Amino acid sequence: MPNPAAVEQLEQFLSPVADAGPPSEVSADEVGLCLSGGGYRAMLFHVGVLWRLNEMGWLPKLTRISSVSGGSITAGVLALAWRNLGFDTAGVGTNFRSLVVDPLRKMAATSIDVSSVVVGALLPGVSASDRVTKQYKKVLFGDATLQDLPDTPRFVFCATNVQTASLVRFTKKRLADWQVGYVDAPNIELARAVTASSAFPPVLSPCEVKLPEGAMKPFPDVELCRKPFTTDLILSDGGVYDNMGIEPVWKNCGTVLVSDAGQKISPEEEPAEDWGRHVMRVLDLIDNQVRSLRKRHVVGSFVTGLRKGAYWGVRTDIADYQLSDALPCPHDVTLRIASTPTRLTSMDEATQQRLINWGYAVCDAGMRKHVAVGAPAPAAFPYAIGIGG
Repeated sequence: MPNPAAVEQLEQFLSPVADAGPPSEVSADEVGLCLSGGGYRAMLFHVGVLWRLNEMGWLPKLTRISSVSGGSITAGVLALAWRNLGFDTAGVGTNFRSLVVDPLRKMAATSIDVSSVVVGALLPGVSASDRVTKQYKKVLFGDATLQDLPDTPRFVFCATNVQTASLVRFTKKRLADWQVGYVDAPNIELARAVTASSAFPPVLSPCEVKLPEGAMKPFPDVELCRKPFTTDLILSDGGVYDNMGIEPVWKNCGTVLVSDAGQKISPEEEPAEDWGRHVMRVLDLIDNQVRSLRKRHVVGSFVTGLRKGAYWGVRTDIADYQLSDALPCPHDVTLRIASTPTRLTSMDEATQQRLINWGYAVCDAGMRKHVAVGAPAPAAFPYAIGIGG
């Protein structure tokens, strides 16, 4: 039986009052998927995850998909393609590869982070985030807005409000910051929402989102529903607040699937002592510890019975799932894949395929161990390259 004290502690940790907003109830029927940040590494890792979930017929079972940073690029493509995926009677999207995989692989061959910084620095009136938005529109989203997305599942693109230190949620139904207010049916470009979610600091952050005066309506008893909070949103990467995008699904979903492509901080024998690099190292340590705590509490919630679901990560040892028919993924090899830098810069074809294969394999193991018990094992990796050696 779950330990009541442990359950209460976990619930308080993962549903903090600071981001609660209006109260909500967990539904056993709701299934949420969380796609973490991690640049193109995360974007492609999550492609493999979605590929396997699609084969298993699990995409139509999802009611909420929450994403941050690189995960939001993947989620944005899935959202825009959703109505045309051609789900068959088994819940498998027959157009998944052409509508989801192919566009994201095209994105992975496009470098935008360095060029965006340079252009943003040299051209007056053009920020790095403006340049990123332009590239997202060109390669993936065109002029689509949040209103072009499906009603179900609900896609939630998370950004961090630098002004209020809150999570900002972009959805078709609503743009919201609980300390300020909300905009119903926001007509914001999908590319801009994804840019805000993936505005990796310091080079691609901040991303400014301007709203018409009067568009933002207040939540009850808030103090910040006034200019400039309501008209000039200064946003950074969603991973600054919650690198796994957990909170938008935790309050509602009885089953939670967490796909984590975040990178662990590496040891340094001789860390820099100058104030600039030392501050960056300390901030990285804080970020790493917060993400580690969230991971432990998520996994703990499954153990205690607070939620059903599964966690898998880019650094997971697939042997921990103890499946005799898991795809072959030696841990030393997958750790090398996990060390792919957190960048939005062009990747070679082999690296793309290995990241997708690894996300596919570890998602399969996590699902068949904890959620879809008894489901048949996959015959092979999506790409013949496997995960390398």
